[in-house]
Amino acid sequence: MPPLTMTSSIKNKKFILASHPEGRVLPENFMLVEENLPPLRDNEVLIRHQWLSLDPYMRGRISPAKSYAQGVKIGDTMVGATVGVVEQSQSDKFQVGDVVLSATGWQLYGIANASQIMKVDASKVPSSAFVGILGMPGITAWTGLMNICEPKSGETVVVDAASGAVGAVVGQLAKIAGCRVVGIAGGAAKCEYVVKELGFDACVDHRSKTFAQDVTDALPAGIDCLFENVGGAIFELLLSKMNAFSRIALCGTVSEYNDDPYPNKVLRSILINRIKFQGFIVSDKLETWPGIREKLTELVIAGKLKFRESIAEGLEQAPQAFVGMLAGQNFGKQLVRISN
Repeated sequence: MPPLTMTSSIKNKKFILASHPEGRVLPENFMLVEENLPPLRDNEVLIRHQWLSLDPYMRGRISPAKSYAQGVKIGDTMVGATVGVVEQSQSDKFQVGDVVLSATGWQLYGIANASQIMKVDASKVPSSAFVGILGMPGITAWTGLMNICEPKSGETVVVDAASGAVGAVVGQLAKIAGCRVVGIAGGAAKCEYVVKELGFDACVDHRSKTFAQDVTDALPAGIDCLFENVGGAIFELLLSKMNAFSRIALCGTVSEYNDDPYPNKVLRSILINRIKFQGFIVSDKLETWPGIREKLTELVIAGKLKFRESIAEGLEQAPQAFVGMLAGQNFGKQLVRISN
């Protein structure tokens, strides 16, 4: 069927991958290019992006090394979840003005098949929440904590990167489950936030000169559940505090993304303490997302889950914001506001 709607007069800007990073990611690894949008095909929609999500998993996607998902090739549009408004539609499922969630990446506009996007209701929660606490980060937190850690009332749950988009949700869900929650975060301000605003029982600043002793002091009863986001030396220290028959949900190793892998020695401790240690990729079970999102939405509307956002203004700021996020400069969910 020939296209019914012409979009070629609309200029789009997007970031493509210019080079694979060697070590730390640099803004120069990305290139901003301009293009004319192609005509819409049958069942496609044109989306004007409002919000772009920046997430640690993207670091693995721009590496040529083997990973769980296909990497971004040189010249490809950078991947990423977005929330936007339908500008044109060749689908009877979506109307102009609908707010939708898509995975159309680092660009002003996205074209997607109707089967690949989802309409969202932004009347009760901000639209940005659908790429944050109600999107992949929130669902990641729920999946790892509830399905792998399986927290029980009275247990001690520890999460590192505690003020981040995933860690903040993990800690709050663990508190709702009746657990004692200890966070690990970088800096006094982030620790103060997770304790005073999010309700964690304690937080340890990993930048402190007395970090190792502070961890010991914060964990008199050891760790029953560890939600691991960081890896490296922090993980090895926390591993030494794990109780017998404890559980670890391995979500990420952000401290190792930019450098050579940290040479940790974990297997003996896992064996001695009979630790359940499971890595997981949240996109493996997409069929569970709607139910989890519904539960998270109820908690957000009820005021039981709080969230914070770091917002970079304008698409052009995406590379620098991404580099900053990997260095821990963000406070909460890192977003780029592309349009109003």
